[in-house]
Amino acid sequence: MSSESPTPTPTNTPKLPEDDSERENLPEKEILKAALALEAMLLHKDVSDSNKTVCSEAEKQPPPPESVFHGHGAVEKVKKTVKMKSVSSENVFIEAAEGDTDTDDQVTLSTVAAGIGRPTLKPSPSVGTGLESLLKLENENDNVSSSMMEEAWERLKKSFVYYKDKPVGTLAALDTSADALNYNQVFVRDFVPSALACLMKGSKEELEVVKNFLLKTLHLQGNWEKRIDNFTLGEGVMPASFKVQYDQSRRKVVLEPDFGGTAIGRVAPVDSGFWWIILLKSYTKYTGNHSLAESPAAQRGMKLILNLCLADGFDTFPTLLCADGCSMIDRRMGMYGYPIEIQALFFFALRCARQLLIPEHGNKELIERIDKRITALSFHIRKYYWLDFIQLNNIYRYKTEEYSHTAVNKFNVIPESIPDWVFDFMPLRGGYFIGNLSPSRMDFRWFLVGNCIAILSSLATPAQATAIMDLIEERWTELIGEMPLKIAYPALEGHQWKIVTGCDPKNTRWSYHNGGSWPVLLWLLTAACIKTGRPQIAKNAIELAEQRLSRDGWPEYYDGKTGHFVGKQARKYQTWSISGYLVAKLMIENPSNLRFIALEEDKKIAQPRLKRSSSWSS
Repeated sequence: MSSESPTPTPTNTPKLPEDDSERENLPEKEILKAALALEAMLLHKDVSDSNKTVCSEAEKQPPPPESVFHGHGAVEKVKKTVKMKSVSSENVFIEAAEGDTDTDDQVTLSTVAAGIGRPTLKPSPSVGTGLESLLKLENENDNVSSSMMEEAWERLKKSFVYYKDKPVGTLAALDTSADALNYNQVFVRDFVPSALACLMKGSKEELEVVKNFLLKTLHLQGNWEKRIDNFTLGEGVMPASFKVQYDQSRRKVVLEPDFGGTAIGRVAPVDSGFWWIILLKSYTKYTGNHSLAESPAAQRGMKLILNLCLADGFDTFPTLLCADGCSMIDRRMGMYGYPIEIQALFFFALRCARQLLIPEHGNKELIERIDKRITALSFHIRKYYWLDFIQLNNIYRYKTEEYSHTAVNKFNVIPESIPDWVFDFMPLRGGYFIGNLSPSRMDFRWFLVGNCIAILSSLATPAQATAIMDLIEERWTELIGEMPLKIAYPALEGHQWKIVTGCDPKNTRWSYHNGGSWPVLLWLLTAACIKTGRPQIAKNAIELAEQRLSRDGWPEYYDGKTGHFVGKQARKYQTWSISGYLVAKLMIENPSNLRFIALEEDKKIAQPRLKRSSSWSS
């Protein structure tokens, strides 16, 4: 009678379905748990040598180099059988044989869990020496993500601004270590990601703050004198921001707006009105309640905004002429003319307003103008702003000084004006909308906001949207780096920085708007990734942000070529950094949230012919 004790077997071992199709649908955690249990059984030290049989002498020698697969794990191509005792004293046979893998070059976790093959995992910094590290790492990531979400919601709630005991927006930042300046105000642009996070959460107070914000900014638009010195702004201009303060003369608390008169450089925000219309559309779609959008005040507010943009003038292009600093990049950065961010937001707002305006309320003529502008604007941006490798080569060979309607180089762009960095930056696979276009000028810089908004609004064709995602993948280091995401690429340096920015000390190279990295842009990237069917790009970017964002105190922006350093003048606990992360996470966890933001392609818009041969002639 044998004196050896029975081999203990791990309890609660997960059981996998025998059917292959059912096994493939198992969650990854279940597969990992089963694989871990199996490895414990195989490696148990109490198994007697007498119960092991070796089927091949080749097993005693290390496998030759040609017998090893190239892939994620090295797998021996030598068949062996291991006989082990189980609780029921029945023999269990596990084989690892050549040809038993799911793919040609690796053993997958599902086959390991099912007992088909056993990989030999090589140690690596991210995996470790066993499958335990995979489960541990995943659990740690889940814990970090969960705690960050809780902290983000808590800080977002603390940023709520109340007027007459009702929430009306969120402060720009809550950094007690620095002077408030204008960070203690509610910015229209900044509030959008906060509003989207509130809509996706959907509780009563969160919905109330979005509604109150829309109503209060609408009131400020139509009931405030917009005077700067001796000049009065257009009636439809939306405020850049507002603050709650006590009016000594009137002896009561009031909302005081800023239409650009107190801003640095005194630039009115062209994008505020566009963001307001887009947010109104998101609120209406989420709640399913059209009463706010159809109210006379909201209908009038949209008409005032659009009348400013659709007014007749001297323009020969359907794009919107803008001053420098009129968008998120609100300082001098050479974006005067027709910046892509404003054009994409203009297109987005036009399409949202087209769905919200009621024809019966005297809007029929305005809707017709919107339809014509949408068609013209989409053609212009898709055809002339688009840049990929082929188009870059065409521009490189342009002829100049062409005259009449037969001109190919319609904007008289001088090929020598193409900056050297573009040739290295442009991959064979991918493309993007350039930053600006006007006579004899093409701004080849990459601007993330304009390209992502073009995807969300369907200004970009499906092929162009895919190419933008390809570019982000191909140029991950440059555009994502260590902290997502670059607002613009590349940075202005040296003499060019002096001339274009006016020696702006805040916009030095790879800082702030001049090539800095902004965590708030995570929500835009995530939405664009989901819309194009590439969520893994967003997941990777979010994981990068989770490594430092909370630990660094939720800063406004990061500096450096890869976003390695917290911005030299960045405010901590920036509300839109917090809400941008929240919206990104909420969309990744529930992609259906995208429907509150994105618009499907408008089939009525005539598709421009993008044949590259028409861009260049020999």
